[in-house]
Amino acid sequence: MTARVLVTGAGGPAGVAVIRSLLGRSDLEVFAADMDGWASGIYLVPPTHRRLVPPGRDDDFVAAIARMVADDRLDLVISTVDVELAALAGRREELAPAVLAAPSQETLSVALDKLLLAERCESTGLTPRTVLVGPDAQAVDWEFPVFAKPRQGAGSRGVRMVPDRAALEALPLDEGLIVQDFLPGEEYSVDVIADASGSVVAAVPRTRARVDSGVAIAGRTVHDEELESAAASIAQAIGLVGVANVQLRRDRAGRAVLLEVNPRFPGALPLTIAAGVDIPSLVADLFLGREIPSSVAFREIASVRFLEDVIVEVDEVLVSAHAGHQEEL
Repeated sequence: MTARVLVTGAGGPAGVAVIRSLLGRSDLEVFAADMDGWASGIYLVPPTHRRLVPPGRDDDFVAAIARMVADDRLDLVISTVDVELAALAGRREELAPAVLAAPSQETLSVALDKLLLAERCESTGLTPRTVLVGPDAQAVDWEFPVFAKPRQGAGSRGVRMVPDRAALEALPLDEGLIVQDFLPGEEYSVDVIADASGSVVAAVPRTRARVDSGVAIAGRTVHDEELESAAASIAQAIGLVGVANVQLRRDRAGRAVLLEVNPRFPGALPLTIAAGVDIPSLVADLFLGREIPSSVAFREIASVRFLEDVIVEVDEVLVSAHAGHQEEL
């Protein structure tokens, strides 16, 4: 029986990867949506399946998705954008009868707040020391330099090096910053999928050889038991069901510890799919209530990214009233 699936965030690399994966299945009918009519992923699906949505922060966003569920008789909604996930997860019942393919609201809230994340995962022994800026941070005997970063936000936005105690004491108190131990080693991204019981089906570590705008554009998958085990432990600590990208970095002792968790599909997803773990397909089956394997193996493989154009007729381009807005993808 064919299921109808909506993928939002079709302008980002993760959205494009998810759409391409699901289009390869004959039992899924794929719809694509974005706030911008120039989003390339929209044009990977037939014209009848292309949709525009308000920005994820708009008050009407969830209602707009709910209307699409009814009008298009959707069975599954997959969002690839953080702000959309946060909005949808708290109101997922409004999407019925469609299912939202996303972790629970609690898991999202923890993962998207670096202080809460560190506190939740402290029992794993895999977190750097993490303290809120202010008196608590100033009371710690840090080994400088250390990092200060926003509690919320993805990538390296707002991250700053703190070279000494004077700089630590000068940090602003009104920006929601945390202070963490400096992690000087190599960084890895681990793509994780967990089943309905929270058991990890696959954890695929990737190197980040080249990065552009926070997305790895070149790298390789690696078999590394430490990285796979660490990512699985973190996923279980936050109660993950579905997909997340766990970022790890080696500390001064060379041990892999938690950097952050992105509870969504990663931009470098095509590499993980090519390595043998088709996460979008697995996630679709998981949230549609279909059986998925208890474990999926992967192979070591490398990738580089290139620019690809999607050519369409001029009258096919969707005009959006929200095209001037910027959304975090």
